[in-house]
Amino acid sequence: MSTLAQSFKPIVTALLLSVGISIPVWAQDAEVEPLFQQLAEATGEESPQIESQILDIWSKSGSAAIDLLVRRGQEALDAGDYAAAIEHFTAVVDHAPDFAEGYNGRATAYYFAGLIGPALDDIRQTLVLNPRHFGALRGFGAILEQLGQDEQALEVYGKVLALSPHAPDMEEAAERLEQKLLGRSL
Repeated sequence: MSTLAQSFKPIVTALLLSVGISIPVWAQDAEVEPLFQQLAEATGEESPQIESQILDIWSKSGSAAIDLLVRRGQEALDAGDYAAAIEHFTAVVDHAPDFAEGYNGRATAYYFAGLIGPALDDIRQTLVLNPRHFGALRGFGAILEQLGQDEQALEVYGKVLALSPHAPDMEEAAERLEQKLLGRSL
């Protein structure tokens, strides 16, 4: 196992435990609940559109100033300016610490900036605030896979598939890891 993977093992373990513990306390958001029902029954072609609708709802903080910071953070991410994205999302986190999208956006920016530890910390906080955040779970699974933690990545991808059973990217990722792990005990 690489030194990088070993250094993140305690962080990954803590994150898995915190996600597992927080799953039963899902907040029942009246606006997204019907969409999650649709997502559970959606086909692979319908899943991305429904997920996008859920993400749109989650991206609204209720504050025009915070929403502007989120948009600027996203624009910086899209432009590849990860330092600026981190600054914008840090401002969101500072001013709206209970808003999961601030942590999720900053986790993404940290990841693309090569800062895996801070990315994992922000993914953890995103999932504490919003345990059904399939985007954060996808990111967590991808980091686990990158670190060679295939069994744990497969478990996290399974959590995404429990929320979005026909998400084509997750079906492919889970199948890829299952094939890779064939011959090794899960």
